[in-house]
Amino acid sequence: MRILHTMLRVGNLQRSIDFYTQVLGMQLLRTSENPQYQYSLAFLGFAGGNPAQAEIELTYNWGTEQYDHGNAYGHIAIGVPDAYAACEKIKAAGGNVTREAGPVKGGATVIAFVTDPDGYKIELIQVKSITCNDDRQSEDKSGYDPLRAA
Repeated sequence: MRILHTMLRVGNLQRSIDFYTQVLGMQLLRTSENPQYQYSLAFLGFAGGNPAQAEIELTYNWGTEQYDHGNAYGHIAIGVPDAYAACEKIKAAGGNVTREAGPVKGGATVIAFVTDPDGYKIELIQVKSITCNDDRQSEDKSGYDPLRAA
């Protein structure tokens, strides 16, 4: 088993696509529209796509511009080789860094937080290499940079 995608409801599909592609460096993998039920979908991910990587599904319900996140949603996390550089690139691209890169409280792991245009929190976790197990074969992802060599 593996996680295939996480769905986020968004108030403006193009604005969210622009954030995930232009600010976070994801690729738009596919889109679909359902006029009968009045919603549009966009799936985004990093190079390689599924099954190597989980995806983000952005769902736009036509006519709904804002959602209440409630108090249950936490964040999604993205591994980056350099959280400090990633924050600088995100800020330079117009993104909102809500917690600058630095060690997690009580630990040594370097993290940062950003928010997307709909207010969803995204944690950046600094990792030197990213390993993905696919069908019991380990693929070394060192050098793989989700934020374009951040």
